[in-house]
Amino acid sequence: MSAKAISELSGKEMLYRFFEENPMGFPGLVIPKPMVRITSMDDFNAAADQCDWLRHDQVGVLKPDQLIKRRGKMGLVKIGSPNELKSWLHEFCGKLFQVGKTEGRLHTFIMEPLVRFKADDEVYVAIYSQRDGDVILYHPNGGVDIGDVESKAKKIFIPVKSDSMKIDQMDLTHALGSMITDNIQKATVIRQFINCLYEAYKALHFTYLEINPFVVEGDKVHILDLAAKIDETANFLCGDKWKGRTGRPVEMPAPFGRDLTSEEKYIAELDAKTGASLKLTILNRKGRIWTMVAGGGASVVFTDTVCDLGGAAELANYGEYSGDPSEGQTFEYAKTLLTVMTQGEPRPDGKVLIIGGSIANFTNVAKTFGGIVTAFELFIDKLKEHKVTIYVRRGGPNYQEGLRKIKDAATKLELPIHVFGPETHMTAIVGAALGVRPVPSVPTAPKTTGQFLLSPERNTAGTERVPTSPAPKTTTFETLKNFLSTKNPAGQDKENDVIRGLFENDTKAVIWGQQQKAIQGMLDFDYVCRRDQPSVVASTYPFTGDNKQKYYFGQKEILIPAYKSMMKAFASHPDASVMITFASLRSVYETVMEALEIPQLKVIAIIAEGVPENQTRKLLKVAQEKGVVLIGPATVGGIKPGCFKIGNTGGMMDNILASKLYRPGSVAYVSRSGGMSNELNNIISHNTNGVYEGIAIGGDRYPGSTYVDHIMRYQEDDRVKMILLLGEVGGVEEYKIVDLLKQKKITKPLVAWCIGTCADYITSEVQFGHAGASANGCGETASAKNTALREAGAIVPASFDDLGNQIKATYEELVFKGIIVPEPEVPPPAVPMDFAWARELGLIRKPASFMTSICDERGEELNYAGVPITRVLESEMGIGGVLGLLWFQKRLPSYANKFIEVCLMITADHGPAVSGAHNTIVCARAGKDLISSLTSGLLTIGDRFGGALDGAARQFSEAVDKGWSPMQFVNEMRKQGKHIMGIGHRVKSINNPDKRVEILKKLAQDKEIFKQETPLLQFALEVEKITTAKKPNLILNVDGAIGVIFVDILRQSGMFTAAEAQETIEIGTLNGLFVLGRSIGFIGHYLDQSRLKQGLYRHPWDDISYIMPESNF
Repeated sequence: MSAKAISELSGKEMLYRFFEENPMGFPGLVIPKPMVRITSMDDFNAAADQCDWLRHDQVGVLKPDQLIKRRGKMGLVKIGSPNELKSWLHEFCGKLFQVGKTEGRLHTFIMEPLVRFKADDEVYVAIYSQRDGDVILYHPNGGVDIGDVESKAKKIFIPVKSDSMKIDQMDLTHALGSMITDNIQKATVIRQFINCLYEAYKALHFTYLEINPFVVEGDKVHILDLAAKIDETANFLCGDKWKGRTGRPVEMPAPFGRDLTSEEKYIAELDAKTGASLKLTILNRKGRIWTMVAGGGASVVFTDTVCDLGGAAELANYGEYSGDPSEGQTFEYAKTLLTVMTQGEPRPDGKVLIIGGSIANFTNVAKTFGGIVTAFELFIDKLKEHKVTIYVRRGGPNYQEGLRKIKDAATKLELPIHVFGPETHMTAIVGAALGVRPVPSVPTAPKTTGQFLLSPERNTAGTERVPTSPAPKTTTFETLKNFLSTKNPAGQDKENDVIRGLFENDTKAVIWGQQQKAIQGMLDFDYVCRRDQPSVVASTYPFTGDNKQKYYFGQKEILIPAYKSMMKAFASHPDASVMITFASLRSVYETVMEALEIPQLKVIAIIAEGVPENQTRKLLKVAQEKGVVLIGPATVGGIKPGCFKIGNTGGMMDNILASKLYRPGSVAYVSRSGGMSNELNNIISHNTNGVYEGIAIGGDRYPGSTYVDHIMRYQEDDRVKMILLLGEVGGVEEYKIVDLLKQKKITKPLVAWCIGTCADYITSEVQFGHAGASANGCGETASAKNTALREAGAIVPASFDDLGNQIKATYEELVFKGIIVPEPEVPPPAVPMDFAWARELGLIRKPASFMTSICDERGEELNYAGVPITRVLESEMGIGGVLGLLWFQKRLPSYANKFIEVCLMITADHGPAVSGAHNTIVCARAGKDLISSLTSGLLTIGDRFGGALDGAARQFSEAVDKGWSPMQFVNEMRKQGKHIMGIGHRVKSINNPDKRVEILKKLAQDKEIFKQETPLLQFALEVEKITTAKKPNLILNVDGAIGVIFVDILRQSGMFTAAEAQETIEIGTLNGLFVLGRSIGFIGHYLDQSRLKQGLYRHPWDDISYIMPESNF
């Protein structure tokens, strides 16, 4: 929901702060009052102690701050002394209170100073936004007795402009009326205040602001009572302004009587962390009927059907999951729902869980259903205890695999689950779940899978359906323009001219954004529609250079240019008349404004959700001036079978084939919901000869084009034989259709249904589906709209459950009258399936180019050797533990992790003179980069420098394995003329031991820490006694100590088999420790030389012996 109500305290604080920072030429105009928030958890005395004004005046005002209207009328405003306020708070705080149909508990209050005034001093002002402008309501007599303000107040209308919107001062003078002459000072102050208030309204992105009353005292204004809503989608624009004077962020409380439960808060937190949409509202914890529905529009339709079929009293929840949530997110959502569902005592009649949804456009159904199945497995005992019966109906990408998972879970877990796909009407499972209708039979499913039709010459991708009509002849865009100019030579009704023929079979589009998947989907649609040329001619994205991108048109590879400049893209393709923008909510306004300067553009589709309403209204205004049709924002787009589709509209190819969207039918529809558009495609294809065109105008309050725009276009198009409207609760756009029906301007059969009838049954305020789906009056309810449409002559079913039947009956009547003449179906061409999707469906297999067994980044989170990164961090296993997972695929004991970390520390560096550090320094001084310098040093590591770890481990372990004594080992090495690796040091000796080796020995010999035996270390120490007897510097060096202790870990820790231990030694693992440790030092030397800004190194002559040949050649 974009328009979010805020608390009175937040609204006042925002205004006070804004007026302080932006006096607009009238500093001190509004007197800011101190306010105190008191909740049920607070102590009144402590709160009162913060109020110097309360101790001074000994009187204050206390009232609930929970979005309750007409508090004064209900006795919810208390004026009194501190003791009186305390007593009143004690009486009302925590009390259940009835407001209309809603009962809620009073728990949050606002206390502020009393402003003394006369009754006739109260003034009313309100501002609210409409599609085409803002409205200011003003009345000189405000207060609780103002009554019907709409009929009494003076209205000032400020039309939307592409630049700054300002109040017409003549209109304001007219509104102030006789006060201009009767009380010029007061009139002047009110004029100043209303002008300043409107500037705040725009800057803070309010959508509604009512002050009733405010009081004028001299040249100052007191704001007494306030109610407000802000456009939540504008948070990225002015979130830093949505704060009070102390920096306290704005409060957006739940509606009265709808305080969020812990489960609802958890889902809200999940929703805030993802690009998907997760919503949950608990209506009745003891209810029998629970829903888990995918899609905003679908969630409303399922709830409607439950209520329409008599299940409102037992409806337990409302919610949705949509926008392609991950498997993990879906699991968390399902787990939370099942937690609430299975609480309390089991009911004798059991419970039902309806898992529904429309046909998804891009959500991977198998992935989300995987999360649901995991939740079933977790709650299996509880589900059986509560006798839960589950009904599932879903369609969309990979739905076959998703439904298979659910069926397998039903068998494995022995749960009563009824599973249906898109061949079943969307809400048919609701009647069965409620026990008022039989369980639907499963018709023969279309033989489609993935993205192509199986054997298209023999199977038309349909079940037993209505005979189809011939494909209506399509026209080109040029032909349509000629038709329009002939029909209206004087240029009358220009807006309707533009909007009639949006897409034809030669329409060309430019795509804004990196949307390869959507583009390929459009190209596949073009191919299956037998278009001569692709509909996408270019893409544009400002963050890449000009290039060409590879796509497929059928089996043929094609290159589509991508441009950095939008202007260049359209200049290079003058035949492109459509732009589809996938720009984010942050950049879409600037993107579309730039596009509106391109003369050739006729249609712009805006996919982004969350576009601020003020920006949307400006886009609408400019688009109207330029004669450009906007579709969206917050839409999946639209589709014209046989001609053109926008982005991901229509879903995957299997749905396009099953719904016969590859050729035109005779039915045109318009809806708000993108997900429900797919469902309408499905319903229409099952009950008629198919879709002629379908547009999803978008779920925001101000869609770029309206129901009327498209329905009148369908009315004028002879190729359309019947029209379908899917409206919804909220707004009044449907009443314009009612008026057109009454005026006989719509004469074609119109089947209409407005979703959201469930709002009549739910007493508390719930936001349904889209941002625009909220009734602000009786006339905006879905039931009222359905009644009005029916009375005006539209064909309105009893419920969405019967929509398909009404469509079928209307279609058959048109066939009977000869308006539609059915003809046999012509199979579409087969579309090759993308390799990635075929693999996702399990239809193909291919040997992998690489294999890995240590790390996987593909899932919910990165994991090392099967251990999620969060658990790695939580268990504090450190670098040693991470190395154990990635190098050995094992979780090593803590002492082994510590040993590894000690090794890294003591091998990190050994001064600048050693060959590796020397090479790194020389390279750094030559101006090379970090990677080159590091590599230069690492390349010196070998048998002569740092490579003794593996050699020492191998020699000492072989000696022990052969059963040699330390003396035998020394003698054998002497006989073979080999040095004992790991023995000997150039500087250190038995009398001057290497501290690094001492540290390692101490760690390994401390059995309180190092909880294992170390026989190889003991063997090496015995060897050291023999070698140092000969020469004091033949000590066990750091390479030898690390090597033998590590072999002891491999062999004695119990973590490795003998074969694994031997393989670890042979593949050079131990040298890896030296490489890793020494890299730390080499990087340090590089950084050191860079900081010191050392120049190019040249070795001095006097340190080189020049030995030249004596002969003169």
